[in-house]
Amino acid sequence: MTPAGPHRPGRLFALAALTAALFAAAAVVVALRHGAPLAPELAAHHWARTHHGEPLRSLARALTATGTGPVPYLMAVLAGLLAGSDVPGRLRAVAAAVAVLAVGQSLRYGLMELLARPRPPAVDWTGHASDYAFPSGHATTSALAAGLLAWGIARRARPATARTWYVVLALWALGVGTTRVLLGVHWPGDVLGGWLLAATVLTLALLVEPALLGPPARRTPGAIHHSHATRHAPRHD
Repeated sequence: MTPAGPHRPGRLFALAALTAALFAAAAVVVALRHGAPLAPELAAHHWARTHHGEPLRSLARALTATGTGPVPYLMAVLAGLLAGSDVPGRLRAVAAAVAVLAVGQSLRYGLMELLARPRPPAVDWTGHASDYAFPSGHATTSALAAGLLAWGIARRARPATARTWYVVLALWALGVGTTRVLLGVHWPGDVLGGWLLAATVLTLALLVEPALLGPPARRTPGAIHHSHATRHAPRHD
């Protein structure tokens, strides 16, 4: 999640096209089957139904709660605060990050209503759920929030530190999506669809990032050397 550099826009566009195509393929399968689950989805749901005892159920409920509500929006705000280099820049970045999250959620909701995929049988649920199944709202929202915060960290932190946070955030989003299957409220395809939708939205957002926010403020080695030399130069006044 770094700002677009030379030739990067082409790669970002290709990635957005790929994730969008994969999401479209998943949506077409859902539509053609009228929401009926595939055999691997049934197998995963059966496994979750027979392995949802404690403490796994409580842990899944606690983790899944972080994938919706205020937590993702707080992560988006933090991403913007990290990304901006001054007060106006931070305000623009916060607005942009929150807008990306809101747009992604709106797209998810519209597609969910359009495809109207039924959830697994309610008797198997061990967590809260509402509306239709595809794509998963928790999976979409948590992946969007994780990607946005990774972007903010990339604009502020050193590469080694940023990479560590990328792993942490990816594991969090992966965990939130997995809990939706473990709690019996989603088919695995719903979660995969949420991740693909979030990846598409995030990649498209990166494409327009330079136009909206400009490049991150970074010191170059030459600038640091020049500043150091200026501070230690003898004065002749």
